[in-house]
Amino acid sequence: MAGKSRKEQLEEMLRDDPDDPFLWYGLAMEQAGAGDHEAALRSFDELRRRSPDYVPAYLQTGQLLTRLDRIDEARAVYQVGIAVARRKGDQHAAGEMEGFLDGLD
Repeated sequence: MAGKSRKEQLEEMLRDDPDDPFLWYGLAMEQAGAGDHEAALRSFDELRRRSPDYVPAYLQTGQLLTRLDRIDEARAVYQVGIAVARRKGDQHAAGEMEGFLDGLD
């Protein structure tokens, strides 16, 4: 994988293991960091579809949607994420998302 960008490396690894949530998360974060927000949202959506219990996806999707001023969508993602985090016993993540959700009002 020498000479390939981190994004290209992640895409290549995803071709071999398309159900790895960490790879989807990494790809989405790379895309968001590069300013490719729509691609990042598609990757986060795919991550949440494939791994609906992957709590960080909800937090990062909500934050990205908020930065894009897509507040209603961010609110909906946070609400689902809070429920997922609580179900998984991740009170810290649930509390973080509640704080972000409260900040939308």
